[in-house]
Amino acid sequence: MKRENLHLPMEPGDMPMPKGKAQTGNSRKKPWWMIALAGLLIVAVTGGIVLGGGGHLPTASGYAIREAAYPEMAAYPDESSPDFERQYDAWWESVRAQRRSEGYADGLDHFWSESIPQFLAGEEGENKVYSPLNVYLALGMLAELTDGDSRQQILDLLGEDSMEKLRTQAEAVWNAQYRNDGATTCILASSLWLDEDVQFVSRTLQRLADTYYASSYRGAMGSEEFNKELQNWIDRQTGGLLTEQTQTLRLDADTVLALATTIQYHARWAGTFDETLTAPGTFHGTDGDVACDFMHDRSLGTYYWGEHFGAVARPLENGGGTMWIILPDEGISPQQLLGEEETMEFLLCKGDWTDSKYLNINLSLPRFDVSSQTDLCDGLQALGVTDVFDETRADFSPMAANPEGIYLSQDKHGVRVAVDEEGVTAAAYTVMAMSGSGMPPEDEMDFTVDRPFLFAITSDDGLPLFVGSVYQPAA
Repeated sequence: MKRENLHLPMEPGDMPMPKGKAQTGNSRKKPWWMIALAGLLIVAVTGGIVLGGGGHLPTASGYAIREAAYPEMAAYPDESSPDFERQYDAWWESVRAQRRSEGYADGLDHFWSESIPQFLAGEEGENKVYSPLNVYLALGMLAELTDGDSRQQILDLLGEDSMEKLRTQAEAVWNAQYRNDGATTCILASSLWLDEDVQFVSRTLQRLADTYYASSYRGAMGSEEFNKELQNWIDRQTGGLLTEQTQTLRLDADTVLALATTIQYHARWAGTFDETLTAPGTFHGTDGDVACDFMHDRSLGTYYWGEHFGAVARPLENGGGTMWIILPDEGISPQQLLGEEETMEFLLCKGDWTDSKYLNINLSLPRFDVSSQTDLCDGLQALGVTDVFDETRADFSPMAANPEGIYLSQDKHGVRVAVDEEGVTAAAYTVMAMSGSGMPPEDEMDFTVDRPFLFAITSDDGLPLFVGSVYQPAA
């Protein structure tokens, strides 16, 4: 069966076609972020610990005791430069250099397939979004702070049999996803926020810096100044997309440590929607019909189908990744679809799907702006991570000189995703506290997304950055 790569993610070694070499047509110089993915982790413990996060390059602070040094990359060249081809080749080599090993993400499918349906579960009709990669990195850092059964349960969920293997893989994941080249931004950042009156294990802080590029900040825990510094840091790292959430973020005086992780990702559609074709339409939501603007596009691409869904993909520019739209068959809800094994197989197949066909696709997709906040505590316990939530069994000895009474008491994950003609913007945070369709016609088909659907944003090599269910678009 013929399969072109127009609407498929790139293979890890493939070089994207530079715009200056092949693309023609609409090339507006409209500045835009396209996709911003960010995640925040905060863990707080009664009498002791909090882990929190934000993403983007750390900035100098009077509270800083260690700041991460990020890899340097060649900038994506100016397309009007007479030396464009040489600069382009240098840029692409620097992108490839970040992917240090083939198969670096092998073995992670277990965590993706277990956690995605768990953390997208919710009330029927409720928009939900989840960042698997953000939570993976957060759990990896949490494992560094724990020992004994507390650590082993995290390793089991992440599919690793030793900390050495987890460190190697987590570092490879971080580097493979890192992009800061002026064309695409994908930065996975982390930070530690330490109480100035508590003694910490320095080798653990160093290990987090080495593996997760974690910066460390120290101050008076619970003070308004230190809280404001954390809030401002997160806002900078998430581009101000989560200010409603960060305004209420506080670390109290009983907290000894906060750990923060974020993902921020920017890219453009490989082919934008023509704004002149956007028109009002009706979305048939669970709670009734709603009026919204539908974007329209006609292009050659691959249509995929399963027993209860149909799907298409839209690529992002310069190897920035892919956005997948999965439309359940009439009468099937996104929640029902998430409960089917075939759905997870498709989400993780990276476009290698037998039931597919290359043809003209008339896509109608609503603009949408959805957000959700999820408490991950029950979900993590359902997935086997239980001891960190029990103050009598939790073991945080690798982090604090006096770990007694430290346990995970809160774990919240908030995400926002917005889609328009230019692309996608998304932000997510996780707060942890310790205290369809059948085969299409021959040549052409309409793919009209006018009822609840699933989506996924994956990296260029298929790692799930964000997944979500949309029951009610809110443009």
